[in-house]
Amino acid sequence: MREVVVVLTDGFADWEASYVTAEINKERTGYRVKTAAIDPELKTSMGGFRVQPDYELSDRSFLAHTAMLILPGGTGWAEERHEPIRELVEEAVQRNIEVAAICDATVFLGRHGFLDHKAHTGNTLAYMRLGAPDYRGEAHYVEAQAVSAPGLITANGSAAVEFSKHILERLGVLQGRELDEWYHIFKSGYLSQ
Repeated sequence: MREVVVVLTDGFADWEASYVTAEINKERTGYRVKTAAIDPELKTSMGGFRVQPDYELSDRSFLAHTAMLILPGGTGWAEERHEPIRELVEEAVQRNIEVAAICDATVFLGRHGFLDHKAHTGNTLAYMRLGAPDYRGEAHYVEAQAVSAPGLITANGSAAVEFSKHILERLGVLQGRELDEWYHIFKSGYLSQ
């Protein structure tokens, strides 16, 4: 069974990956959700959830069975102690593992050059430039809730449902009408007839 690994920082935005992980982790999908962090310590979300990471980044052997990394936003992405996540993302990209980032995690990717040559979005272009002074991806920035590019999915912080839709489609968990219905329910609160 392949894994989808959610990369956690202290202060991670718990809601930004919750829609998609609940769907991915269903038995019928062929995936299971795991978590990884820079150390084995409990990570506390913005909402107060405490999560024990399954994997520590110093041992990246879990990448051998990883289909995607999901990087939820949160308050910790600017902290220097999370810089080892850059190496994890680099190795994932080299192995053709999908990467999905939302909110401040997109700024982290921008700061390290992962957005320089691919279509992407984030909270705003100005916000990206402020948080990532070395960012060089302006020509590829798209004003959209979420953007799907080869090997990369990005979203702004208000787009957890759009972010999830792109991930579910990319992984083949939901597609076509089933995906459209899922999206409509979570975005509108009801299923249109």
